[in-house]
Amino acid sequence: MGPEVLLPTLPSLLGARNAPFVHRDLSWLQFNERVLAESRLAANPLLERCKFLAITQSNLDEFFMIRFSSLNRSISNASKSDLKLEKRLIRIRQNILDAVAKFVNRQKETLQHLSVELAQSDIHMVRGAAKDTPEYALGKKIFLDQIFPLLGPFQPYALQQLSGLENLQWGVYLHPEYWMPLPKNLPTVIVHPTAKSSALHVFFLDDLIQSHLAEAFGFNRGQLGILRLTRDGDLSVEISDVDSESIPDLVRTSIRTREKGRPARLQWSGNIPPQILQKALHLFRFEPGQIISSQNTMSLSGLWTLYQQVPEKHPAKTPLKFPSLHSHTLREFKRTEKMFERLQTRDFLLHHPYDSFDNYVAFIREACADSKVEQIDLTVYRVDALSPVIDALKGAAKKKRIRVVIELRARFDELNNLQLADDLRKVGVQVSFGFGKLKLHAKLTLVTRIENDGPRYYSHLSTGNYNAATARQYTDLAIISGNQEIGLDVKQFFDSVTARKEPSTFKHLVSAPSRLHRKLMSLIQAEVEAAKAGKKAKIFAKMNALVDEAIVAQLYEASQAGVQIDLVVRGACSLIPGVKGLSENIRVVSIVDRFLEHSRIYYFENSKSLYLSSADWMPRNFFSRLEIAFPVLDSRIYQYLEEVLIPIYLLDTVKARELVPQGTWRKRSVAQLRIGDKVALPLILEKKNVNAQNVFEELSQNGYQGTPLFNSQKPASPS
Repeated sequence: MGPEVLLPTLPSLLGARNAPFVHRDLSWLQFNERVLAESRLAANPLLERCKFLAITQSNLDEFFMIRFSSLNRSISNASKSDLKLEKRLIRIRQNILDAVAKFVNRQKETLQHLSVELAQSDIHMVRGAAKDTPEYALGKKIFLDQIFPLLGPFQPYALQQLSGLENLQWGVYLHPEYWMPLPKNLPTVIVHPTAKSSALHVFFLDDLIQSHLAEAFGFNRGQLGILRLTRDGDLSVEISDVDSESIPDLVRTSIRTREKGRPARLQWSGNIPPQILQKALHLFRFEPGQIISSQNTMSLSGLWTLYQQVPEKHPAKTPLKFPSLHSHTLREFKRTEKMFERLQTRDFLLHHPYDSFDNYVAFIREACADSKVEQIDLTVYRVDALSPVIDALKGAAKKKRIRVVIELRARFDELNNLQLADDLRKVGVQVSFGFGKLKLHAKLTLVTRIENDGPRYYSHLSTGNYNAATARQYTDLAIISGNQEIGLDVKQFFDSVTARKEPSTFKHLVSAPSRLHRKLMSLIQAEVEAAKAGKKAKIFAKMNALVDEAIVAQLYEASQAGVQIDLVVRGACSLIPGVKGLSENIRVVSIVDRFLEHSRIYYFENSKSLYLSSADWMPRNFFSRLEIAFPVLDSRIYQYLEEVLIPIYLLDTVKARELVPQGTWRKRSVAQLRIGDKVALPLILEKKNVNAQNVFEELSQNGYQGTPLFNSQKPASPS
């Protein structure tokens, strides 16, 4: 089905830099290519491949709303002061648009292949059905029943009508003089079962519009086209000088501006006259590549609907979905009567989704029920609407002090968080918000319990959100701890943030924006000094993105000093590894698999430092967010991460893709550990092909046998 995209030659991306540094947006496009590759991989079940294809479209929508729009703003700003930078950014923008055009064609090819294979499992994508066929009649009925009643009237067309479309809204153009904006709540994919068989028919909204809308209004269908506008969707809300009570209203007002942001992309399909597209080009002040032909479909993200609506037991020759993951609840969190007593002796590591989010829910419920617990503090960035955590906190609010710090500016979750804030306040929860330009991104919970010797603190520190839904889809790491020094740090964090002050001085935690960037730079430098002194020096880091220029430069310096560096970067990576004399001691891999890799790990061998964090290595995380990196202090957990989890990621040869010196990604045929790496699971080394996520699932199901966690983290017996 064709090779993955190759970006323009490396030198053309680097400008006048002294060392390779790929622009983050170009690297991100390569990440989306790796997601698309999963939808083209025959080894994946068919509906999983449809899901990956849907993700590529959702990703691309957000890319134009956020990253591409940001690039345009940077070009505009550079035009006023730095013409050299402006030219470089304009070249990058054109490279992006060229790559997107090719990517859209590969999406089209992928859908065509999937359509053929789905039909073999009696799932039929109805595309362009002839008028005298049952499929056409069924599509017409669906259109008249589910779509037509929601439509408004056609109206006389004027070019300015096009600029009235909101973000991601569709509009229909009927040549030569009519126009209709479509409601944003229309389903983009409709799955229709067949009464007398297991067959399913799948209809795309743009196909239904093309086939039936004109006829329903008495027009010639051949003269109809569809447009979809993407606008700048980034919100920038500074609330430093705003009264706390006014913050929700300010955020609500800002959300409305997203729908009318500066245009970033126009997709079109069907019969749109060239002169209309040319006029739109000038109206929106677009580059030609910002107007994109989507003749195949603009409904790809709606394939999530197909994935969700096809039952797991749908009769097919081969399974259509991955088998259900059986996440485990540890025995200490299944029977919680002595939970706090156990937490005084050791910490517990949770590796989601293999370890169930119910472990954390049990921790919260026990804290809410325990009469000795006086107070519970919690941060919220993204939380699911039906969260059992929120229900438990609401129930406890009458008897305990509950403080929840909510980030109202979590992108695309603003309305959910506003509603949550209202609901919590109504039952007596003390709600506060982030402040200033800093988004609250740290994931922390603190339980304060009054015991014989006074207050004791129990904390939960996580790399991911308190969201039960995403905890089944994302890989994250969390530690539940009774360590009092950690607990006092977490208490200071909450006391500072609720007072709208930036937390900074901790004994163990490292926070951004005050210290995290400097701490990482110093830890890298310590490995450099160790290597120069002939000592062991290694760095392992796992994150979603590596785009900070200073960190990249420091890693290049470390490589030149002989530090062995392994990086697992899911998304954008601006660093180029394997360049002789510069980065030959650096290896970079990316893993795209069933679960979204979301955990962040920082390991420095000589310093004996191992941190988990909510922060990626990006300027926004270092300087524009309240982030926390927390050290692994429990010896069992430290050893497990060092000798089991990290090597498993490095040994993946099934889903890992490796970044090569030419700036492109390739499948790994052989994965090798560094000389001297510690491995607590020799059986892994014997496997010819290692899929990291599968190994982690096996470890959890087997109670972590053969690892340092065994006997301290056994799964609970089925109840």
